[in-house]
Amino acid sequence: MADLVSTAARAGSRSILRRVFASDLWWSFRRSPVAMGAAAVAIILIAGSLLAPWIAPHDPFDLASLNLLDATTPPAWLTGGTWQYPLGTDDQGRDVLSAILYGSRLSLAVGFAAVVVAMLVGVSLGLIAGWTGGIADTVIMRVADVQLSFPAILIALLIDGVARGLVPRDAQAEIASFVVIAAIALSSWVQYARTVRASTMVERDKEYVQAARMIGVHPAKILAGHLLPNVVGPVLVVATINLALAILTEATLSFLGVGLPPTQPSLGTLIRNGNDFLLSGDWWISIFPGVALAALILSVNLLGDWLRDALNPKLR
Repeated sequence: MADLVSTAARAGSRSILRRVFASDLWWSFRRSPVAMGAAAVAIILIAGSLLAPWIAPHDPFDLASLNLLDATTPPAWLTGGTWQYPLGTDDQGRDVLSAILYGSRLSLAVGFAAVVVAMLVGVSLGLIAGWTGGIADTVIMRVADVQLSFPAILIALLIDGVARGLVPRDAQAEIASFVVIAAIALSSWVQYARTVRASTMVERDKEYVQAARMIGVHPAKILAGHLLPNVVGPVLVVATINLALAILTEATLSFLGVGLPPTQPSLGTLIRNGNDFLLSGDWWISIFPGVALAALILSVNLLGDWLRDALNPKLR
């Protein structure tokens, strides 16, 4: 019995792979050198962050292993550098390469979590607004319009400040990551809601939806089983682009000192720490985390642009 199950599972996996490699999306990906290059960079950065505990030369969170005598060591190819610290060290003697790998994990974790929360909120409100119309649609869209009149970073700063004001000071460091995720998510749900609302208003008047309503299918089942699958494509495009924006927003908040705490240094925190040493000539402390952040955001943005074009039927 176990052999039959494993054989069926392998056959199912091969069938899925065949469908993926035979799809128009894969054909479009193979014909886009920019998308392939962006995917390669993104995979390298994401894999490096996920495998940081195993591939990082040092553990930047292990205070016992830090040596102040190694502080501000330049990169290995410069005079005074050593290959023990390929990208140099910061003012505390932490290896910059290891800090980037660990910091990327936090930036990606916060970005992914914020995108998921924003997607859940935005898609739900968009479906409700597009399906019901009336007062619910008016209220949701007016709130969205008001929020769009302010930059996302200001909304995130406001939410972050209010949350920190309501939480005791002793507990702020423990919930800092959750506050940042909520602040970024609540500042970026509008794009999902507007996209899903527009698609829902188009789909709700089509014959298959009208037929489902006539035979008594519950509206929740129509939304989840019929309308939601038809808005997945646009939502994926928005999510891919918003992932880069979420990572950038988190880095901005951390750079301003209101993001993740110094005990959980993300890429934004590393850039802020190195910014104080730029004028003293220790440029590597800030530049290398900045390059990693720019490469990550650029690669994700390029993938989002390719995915938007690949899923656009007018460009096929």
